[in-house]
Amino acid sequence: MKKKISMMVGVLGVAFVTLGQAQNPECPQNLSVYAEHAKVKNYDAAYEPWKMVYENCPGLHWANFHYGELILKDKIKKDPANKDQYVKMLTDVYQKGPQYFPDRYTKTGADIDAALLMNDQKLGSDEEVFNLLDKAFNEDKDGFKNPKALYLYFSTLVDLHSAGKKDLQDVFDTYDDVTEKIAEENQELGETIVKYVPKEDAGTLTSKEEKILAAARQNGENYEKISSSVDAKLGKLADCDNLIPLYQKNFEAHKTDVAWLKSAAGRMDAKDCTGDPMFVKLVEALDQLEPSASSKYYLGSLYEEQGNSSKANDYFKQSIDLETDPVRKANKLTKMASKASKRGQKSTARTYAQQALDLNPANGTPYLIIANLYANSANDCGGTAFEKRAMYWKAADIARKAGQVDPSLKSRAAQTAASYAGRAPSKQDIFSSGMAGKTIQFNCWVGGSVTVPSL
Repeated sequence: MKKKISMMVGVLGVAFVTLGQAQNPECPQNLSVYAEHAKVKNYDAAYEPWKMVYENCPGLHWANFHYGELILKDKIKKDPANKDQYVKMLTDVYQKGPQYFPDRYTKTGADIDAALLMNDQKLGSDEEVFNLLDKAFNEDKDGFKNPKALYLYFSTLVDLHSAGKKDLQDVFDTYDDVTEKIAEENQELGETIVKYVPKEDAGTLTSKEEKILAAARQNGENYEKISSSVDAKLGKLADCDNLIPLYQKNFEAHKTDVAWLKSAAGRMDAKDCTGDPMFVKLVEALDQLEPSASSKYYLGSLYEEQGNSSKANDYFKQSIDLETDPVRKANKLTKMASKASKRGQKSTARTYAQQALDLNPANGTPYLIIANLYANSANDCGGTAFEKRAMYWKAADIARKAGQVDPSLKSRAAQTAASYAGRAPSKQDIFSSGMAGKTIQFNCWVGGSVTVPSL
């Protein structure tokens, strides 16, 4: 029974199976038959031979699960009268895949697939779908990488809250977990993209590298859409009118819980609720328990709200100095760049933005901040109207860089770059000025130069 034999299965190539797996001698032949049909998407013809192999020899080959999913999805679509039967069979396929081929299928993936199937076919309650995804997420966060499932996980929780079945605090806790997961995935994708961008610019990417880069950017776009959808789903649940009474109610029970205080203060800061006394209580409690980069940053926000910019900046700088994680430090520097930009401190804002890029080149937001600074300096840089408008070419180039390195900003970066480019000199302007192909130096705080496009 241990002796191995080989067989041809068409598109599957040569597969090795044990006689112990193929107890029914008809299984190998039917495997070959359904694989050929499934290869050309003739799922009707593939169904019966696949069903025979799956029911009698499920561990014969992983194709039983790969093609089984495609065959059953086709049946669900084409035979609605028997949909429940096929959904049940497909759920079984998902559940047994990790049992027979753990190197190819995971329990987390199986739970996600089953939850998505239940939701798509409207066969499971919100509780059932949420509980399945909650189990998968908490048991294996690293393996929970499906963007659609991440959104469904959070969306069903919000719906359960709306129905009075989940607390608002549960919604916020899960929101933190989901957005953190999205940020982690985007960071990983961004690091992959940054690795290959220099070769892309130089035109030296191999075909394999082109595929890796394209896949990373596509996945980044998917996470961008999910991130926007998650924020939209949270909606007004996270406004100050909801946050303040929630934290007032829970403060006594959590006033020594550093993680809770960080989350609460962070959310109030993000939603501009820093003017409320509850924010003061949260920040003071956090700083007393664990003086840290986070507590110093929130103290900076507190003094900024009070109009004490000098003291606010001191705390912001302390926060930067205390932060040891380069990604979190880059995020704080990006926020400081944004604050400095709003105050009109252009050179300071660019310095912070550039420091953020030095720490985390995969984050495109600093590029957008710098591009905006340059665009807002057009009237200050140049002796003629043409030279002043030429600054928009520089701003557009910087904005495009944001979308190049950070797929989560692709749409926003493209729109911003197009807006700036539209304000730059037109082809007619270039022709009339006689400046085509010439270099314009910017003798202002921006510095550097641009080359006028050739006609």
